[in-house]
Amino acid sequence: MTPDSGMIRKVAIVMIAAVAVLATACGGGSGSEDPSASGGGSETEVPTPGGEAVYGLEAETSGGYCLAEAQLAASGIQVARSVYDTLTIPDNQGNFTGSLAESVTPNADYTQWTVKLRPGITFHDGSPLDAQVVKNNIDAYRGTYPARSPLLFRFVFEPIADVSVADPSTVVITTKTPWPGLPAALFQSGRMGIMGQAQLDDTETCDTKLIGTGPFQLQDWKVNDSFVAVKNPNYWQKDAAGTQLPYLDKITFKPYPDGIARLNAFNSGEINVMHTSGAEDLLDLRDQRDSGEIELVESDQFAEVSYGMLNASKPPFNNRNCRLAAATAVDRNEINKIINLDVLTMASGPFGKGDVGYLENSGYPEFDLEKAKEYAALCQQETGAPLEFTLVSTPDPGVVKTVQLIQQQAEKIGAKVNLKQVEQAALINTALGGDWQALSWRNHPGGNPDGQYNWWKSGSPVNFGKFSDPEIDRLLDAGRAEPDQAKAAAIYEEINRRFGSEVYNIWLNWTQWNVASKGISGVYGPNNPDGSEPFPGLATGHPVLGLYKKN
Repeated sequence: MTPDSGMIRKVAIVMIAAVAVLATACGGGSGSEDPSASGGGSETEVPTPGGEAVYGLEAETSGGYCLAEAQLAASGIQVARSVYDTLTIPDNQGNFTGSLAESVTPNADYTQWTVKLRPGITFHDGSPLDAQVVKNNIDAYRGTYPARSPLLFRFVFEPIADVSVADPSTVVITTKTPWPGLPAALFQSGRMGIMGQAQLDDTETCDTKLIGTGPFQLQDWKVNDSFVAVKNPNYWQKDAAGTQLPYLDKITFKPYPDGIARLNAFNSGEINVMHTSGAEDLLDLRDQRDSGEIELVESDQFAEVSYGMLNASKPPFNNRNCRLAAATAVDRNEINKIINLDVLTMASGPFGKGDVGYLENSGYPEFDLEKAKEYAALCQQETGAPLEFTLVSTPDPGVVKTVQLIQQQAEKIGAKVNLKQVEQAALINTALGGDWQALSWRNHPGGNPDGQYNWWKSGSPVNFGKFSDPEIDRLLDAGRAEPDQAKAAAIYEEINRRFGSEVYNIWLNWTQWNVASKGISGVYGPNNPDGSEPFPGLATGHPVLGLYKKN
């Protein structure tokens, strides 16, 4: 869940104290463009501080932002990145560089990492960013800080043996085994922001009283209505001209779980920025971009994958032939044509094109109605019942259309698919609970394959599909400890093939995220503090410190 294709190189992550450089050039373009060509703005435009953005999100994060305990999907990550900074941040190649950390340096065998913090950074409440509060945050994420009880992160950070303070600006992290991917883990797809000490220790309102070091600070939050954040006047970053970031005075996030309602709000001017992953939305937005009405940033880089997640721990999908029946009954080309309007690319596995582990042909079974009927017969023979299951999804109209089409396709092999819709937060809780058979799901933004370790390791609480595969376990351990990029790639390709043969998921399409704006530019924002270009993926949100009102 954390992109970082270069974390496995034998290099220290050493940053220089350079000021950020604003990414310029016109918005729009294809999904494969890099941020310097699609980040909004023009080559000659100088951002003027001031103004505000109203940002339409795909969902509310009702559980709040006590980050060690939060459950953040794409919308929650987007909000969190406005309030909190992370220790590390990805660049345009998926390698990790520093944000709050000035450097993150390993020893020779990757079992000890020295994290040197930038000087002079303060939290929104005026307290200093120092090694002790960073240690406390890391301990909170890994479940060893008394005031916090993380649900998921304690498993992500299980490889950490100890976190210590070497001096006021230096933290030392010791791991149980070699872990070349630690810099990526310190980002966690934007989820691992650093909270102020007062928020860390708040046992009553940690989820709603937010204290970060980020470019904006919380002013007011009305759940399911608006999250209003105002400019942090003491933010530590400036642009290349020395102008204080962020540019905007205020950003208001508004949730629109219905994609059509979100697009209508954008078209009517109720919001002036929105993110979306819907094909119909994208075609409408492209028309507006081409006519010069809006700016549109598209990204299919470091993409998540949309898929049907199967619960391999209970009937019917604890049976491989039942999984094969469901997979070969799904005509993904028909789904792409009808639902995605042939805009998106169908997935071959969990790793997208260009990612470590990607394979054009992973061995995943293609649509074959006759084979599907044969597998369905074997499924019935081995389980004693015809194939029947409940498929749970969100109520988003595009998602509902997809699951309805899958339901119709399954009927052709005599299978019965019952449909159930729940809100996004409830869908995550359903996955955690394990009392389900199939879920419409989206996960695994690309880059660092070690970031998928806990999603797939046997016994992990975030192995939502609950498959227990000794071969995948062996390969995950081998990949985690391997610092050589070529050898690591071969390991993750084997994992990809294993997913193809065992069919733990029904792969659908790579998720393309898009950000549309009216009168607002700078979606990708300034370059990273070390001068590297910003990360081009949008699945884990994007920085908001460089958003500015067009002149």
